[in-house]
Amino acid sequence: MNEKTFQTLEFNKVKEELSRYALTEEGKKELMKIMPSINKRQIEMRLGEVAEAVRILEKSASIPIHALDGVENIVANLNKGVPLKPDQFTSLYYFLDACKKIKKFMEDKQWVAPRVSSYVYSIEEIPEIGEEINRCIRNGRVDDHASKELLRIRKQMGIQEDRLKDKIQAIVKSAKYKSFLQESIVSQRNGRYVLPIKKEYKGKMKGSVMDSSASGSTLYIEPEELSIQQDQLLYYKLEEDREVENILWMLTGLVQTYEPQLKLAIETMVHYDVLFAKAKYSRSIDGVSALVNENHQIHLTNAVHPLLGKEAVPLSIQMGEDFHALVITGPNTGGKTVTIKTVGLLTLMTQCGLHIPAEKGSEVSIYQDILLDIGDGQSLQQNLSTFSSHIKNIIDILKDTNDRTLVLLDELGSGTDPLEGMGLATAILDQLYEKGATILATTHYSEIKHFAEEHEGFVNGSMEFNIDTLQPTYKLIVGKGGESQAFAIALKLGMHPEIIEKAHEITYKEKKCYDLDLGEIDYHVKKELERQVIVNKYKKRNHSKSSSKGESGGPLFNKGDNVKISTSGEFGIVYEGPDDRGDYTVQIKSERRIINHKRLDLYVSARELYPEGYDFDIIFNSKENRKKDKLMGKRFVEGLTIDHDE
Repeated sequence: MNEKTFQTLEFNKVKEELSRYALTEEGKKELMKIMPSINKRQIEMRLGEVAEAVRILEKSASIPIHALDGVENIVANLNKGVPLKPDQFTSLYYFLDACKKIKKFMEDKQWVAPRVSSYVYSIEEIPEIGEEINRCIRNGRVDDHASKELLRIRKQMGIQEDRLKDKIQAIVKSAKYKSFLQESIVSQRNGRYVLPIKKEYKGKMKGSVMDSSASGSTLYIEPEELSIQQDQLLYYKLEEDREVENILWMLTGLVQTYEPQLKLAIETMVHYDVLFAKAKYSRSIDGVSALVNENHQIHLTNAVHPLLGKEAVPLSIQMGEDFHALVITGPNTGGKTVTIKTVGLLTLMTQCGLHIPAEKGSEVSIYQDILLDIGDGQSLQQNLSTFSSHIKNIIDILKDTNDRTLVLLDELGSGTDPLEGMGLATAILDQLYEKGATILATTHYSEIKHFAEEHEGFVNGSMEFNIDTLQPTYKLIVGKGGESQAFAIALKLGMHPEIIEKAHEITYKEKKCYDLDLGEIDYHVKKELERQVIVNKYKKRNHSKSSSKGESGGPLFNKGDNVKISTSGEFGIVYEGPDDRGDYTVQIKSERRIINHKRLDLYVSARELYPEGYDFDIIFNSKENRKKDKLMGKRFVEGLTIDHDE
């Protein structure tokens, strides 16, 4: 499996989401590195571990593995020629304490999670290290009682510091030096006590100048009578540093003795962190442990894409027994791409030992490779067209495919001449099937649907579309090829039936009647779509507007003519006219207006738009009135009236 598969199926996003549940940095790193396995027993073991961890979380949500951070680096720095620092020993102590807690935590979990609870037996208790660290390290420093020598040195240091303080306070309060002092305080420079002396009295006090103020008016002098005592204090500090280092080396040597046991304990704790992160993620997506097989059988029940969450429409699909190739058709944005990506992603997750969001009993096959061509993949650097990029990718897929491969193809054959694209797509599917691959492909070509119907091992599928709401339902229907919705949608939106019937005949070389119920569509939408088709097909006509009659002496406009109102830019249909002033009644959207012929331009005449003898009541009269008129034409109906809009 390659990085492109991970990126396209968004598996890296799943890993990022998964890693958020880890409590340690080491655990997060391990989760970001997980890779799919092709070993059935290993996959089942990993899935079983996660299932046991989920059962543990159902009983107790708090797992004592929070003290792992940084310990791996501490142990890795052993044998580097430097002792560990006090804060590192403190981290190590908390880690060992967490090891004791996890062992105790797992004691009563062996019946709920026998495999997971048994891992604690690989953690060896090392009380010697914990006891020594606790004895020698306190509050982030080596404790006075870590050794008798350190205790003696620090006592001497304390006595010496007290003597120094007493001596320097005596100097400050002395009448002899009082006038020399800038202020009656004692400070330190480079770890030595000094007095702030006025610059002009520099020669009055014997000693070493250690520093001066920014203005130069104050000198910080170490009195000569303090120098010997401060040297003695410095000597004690050097002795202290030497003894502290000896103690740290002693503790480091003790830790090094148990390095193998510590590494095993760390490995076990990281494994627990990774395992419980998977379990927490499983609970967040309502995951289940999928069954796995090596027989190319996929059986998903109410599965969803994990990144879409609970709002996603569940997917149910079963393939691998009667067929190994599914060709999915349906409208754009109908969910075809999400469907094949969901199958690929859930397969990948299962092979990585992760639970998937589906119903219990869902089954996934193990594949050596998941190869795919999804998205346009256009490469600006290589200057490849969309179609060329697809073909280059598919050539690689054909080369690498075998009977342990899951192939996902989106809009196969698109981006080129439809006839050639259809032929190429059919040949590619046939070749992939001959190589034994499991195939999920999406397409718009009706010819490929026919190929899938006739070819053994192939089955059609479609994404359901609600023609009433003009919205996809995102549900996969296996066993039925998707019908083209273009003509039905156009009819629903108000395109004239004759235009659609002509398009159907051109496309399918057969005649079909499309019945349009204008009472159920928006009139303005219908006329606007008609106008768009007409404007694209015909050039604008120029007509003389010198009178309300044409050159032959007849009316300039006839009933049903498509006209444009020059003053407003609106389009309408001529209802009647002209009157003696040259005014016409024009229906614009849902209202009728009186407009003079000088403000009208003919776009398409009625004879070009409608057949001879066309009943214009379909346009200008409501469905209800047409029904009444038809009924009244058959017999007298008392109380039945027809109301005409003015």
